[in-house]
Amino acid sequence: MKKNRRLVQIIILLGVFILGGYAIGSAVFKSSDKPEIGSKPPTFSLVGMDGTVHNLEDYKGKGLVINFWGSWCEPCVKEMPMLENEWRVLKDKNVEIIGVNVGEDALTVKNFVGQFGVDFPVLLDKEKLATKKYAIGPMPTTYFINADGKITDIYVGMLDKDTFDKQLEQLN
Repeated sequence: MKKNRRLVQIIILLGVFILGGYAIGSAVFKSSDKPEIGSKPPTFSLVGMDGTVHNLEDYKGKGLVINFWGSWCEPCVKEMPMLENEWRVLKDKNVEIIGVNVGEDALTVKNFVGQFGVDFPVLLDKEKLATKKYAIGPMPTTYFINADGKITDIYVGMLDKDTFDKQLEQLN
């Protein structure tokens, strides 16, 4: 009986050491895949409402505003008219606004875009592949990327015009 108890204690102790070593190693050597200010944004290939595939490389050399949103998200709905107005002002300049819909079907997005008169490129991320790459949590979340391809800011929450304009200044 004593031999079995001693063997069980050794096995438990080894298990604790192995799990502890794994936890410490994971914390120390973990690489953060979450995009950060100053880093290059993750690449993506998503189908747009226009039926074409859009790649991040398509926007190379331009300032870029990537807005992740959903039609069920009240702040997303509220900021959409402002984004559309800003896109109309910026579309002939060196800044592009794109919307990435998170997880909804094309018909839902088409109805939403039609209802709000959205003309800027809207991409579908039904499988949430770009959403995961960009580590999107709460929505809306907006990435601001300068013409050099570096993230200048990540804004979580509803944008107002003043905040949007301040972020645009960083793109130049």
